[in-house]
Amino acid sequence: MAMRRNKAIYWFTKDLRIEDNHAFNSLRAGIDELCCVFIVDPSWFRDRPWQRPSLSHNRWQFLLECITNLQSNLKHYQHTLHILYGSATELIPVLVNNYDLNRLVVTKQPGSYERLTLTKIQDECPTLQIDEIEQYTLFEENDLPFTLTQVPKTYSQFRKLIEPLPGPPSLPKPQHLPPMLKLDYLTAQSQPNWLPRKTKALRFCGGENEAQRHLSEYFSGPAPKHYKAVRNELSGWTNSSKLSPWLNTGCLSPRQVKTALSAYEGINGSNESSHWLYIELLWREYFIYLHYCQKDKTFSFQGTAKTAPLTSFYPERFKKWCEGETPYQLVNACMKELKETGYLSNRGRQIVASCLVNELGVDWRYGAAWFEHCLIDYDVAVNWGNWQYIAGVGADPRGGRHFNIQKQTELYDPDFLYQKRWGAQSRDKLDSRDAADWPIS
Repeated sequence: MAMRRNKAIYWFTKDLRIEDNHAFNSLRAGIDELCCVFIVDPSWFRDRPWQRPSLSHNRWQFLLECITNLQSNLKHYQHTLHILYGSATELIPVLVNNYDLNRLVVTKQPGSYERLTLTKIQDECPTLQIDEIEQYTLFEENDLPFTLTQVPKTYSQFRKLIEPLPGPPSLPKPQHLPPMLKLDYLTAQSQPNWLPRKTKALRFCGGENEAQRHLSEYFSGPAPKHYKAVRNELSGWTNSSKLSPWLNTGCLSPRQVKTALSAYEGINGSNESSHWLYIELLWREYFIYLHYCQKDKTFSFQGTAKTAPLTSFYPERFKKWCEGETPYQLVNACMKELKETGYLSNRGRQIVASCLVNELGVDWRYGAAWFEHCLIDYDVAVNWGNWQYIAGVGADPRGGRHFNIQKQTELYDPDFLYQKRWGAQSRDKLDSRDAADWPIS
């Protein structure tokens, strides 16, 4: 009786790289054939709750560049990255059944939708072995000095426990991969017409190759020594590391960033600024593990607070905020940059989020969804966790953050250079209709 061949499918998601890919490491032994796929889900481009699709044109273009670069890099291993269009809950069971696949390898990632998807796949394919590889975070769950149900309620508590731990080392590129399983079913799909059209060139170029180039360039110069002093500036290429677009698509791993940072400090010495880069990396870590603990509460209006925010939904105000047409010129400049480029500085994100919640009185979830739509460095846990933080329904023990826009302008754009660059103007009238829907003269 012939032995069944071990055939696996590697479903790429937030791990669009070859180097420091722990999934490849897990596939080295016991796999006779392997197929690599990336699934483009049409739901990404449909309106979701809070009125916006998940992916804007900018987000899709950056992601497509990441996928295309991964395709090219996999060819060196005699592998094809098959790009499939449709729902993973439908496509993967079809592949499993048609090719007698017995193992699915996927990177463990945050997100309620992502967890539900894997549950549905397992229900459809009960004998399929699903291996979730922990490589989207710096640490693995077993490294943590607490369980996922006991994640500290504040970042400062989390940091005290995590900061002393040694970060796991990054892995080199694999020497070889298991032989490629040739697919013919579903792989001849033409590009669907629901995909966004290509936009103009972004300031960031997607892909592992560009990620590695930027990582090397950043840690080859003096920027890490001055990071803390300039990190709140509204513009400038070196006011932050600019690693987040590649980090949150998985073209770069947090372990690679930590390795590069440690190497930099080994040569140049450590100071408060270089160490602060690690502190920021731990913020990302914290929000991801907090999401694993809170689960669907990450998206709840009330979050983990005792009472719900005193905000509502004002369609006109929200639209003006998205378009950069509010009475606040600095906010308008930030929103215009976000919409045009798919990126915004951390300080800019805090200012506009505070404005939406505190000045405009709009439900914070609409702002979080707009950021999800726009940001090329979007991460579900970090984005929604930060919005909860600002709205006072999340991890902030102070119960939310309210930024004085005039003071922020004086601190970070006193000469109005940033506002002029984005052609921002203030609008006198916030509402054109009153609560009874009568026009305001």
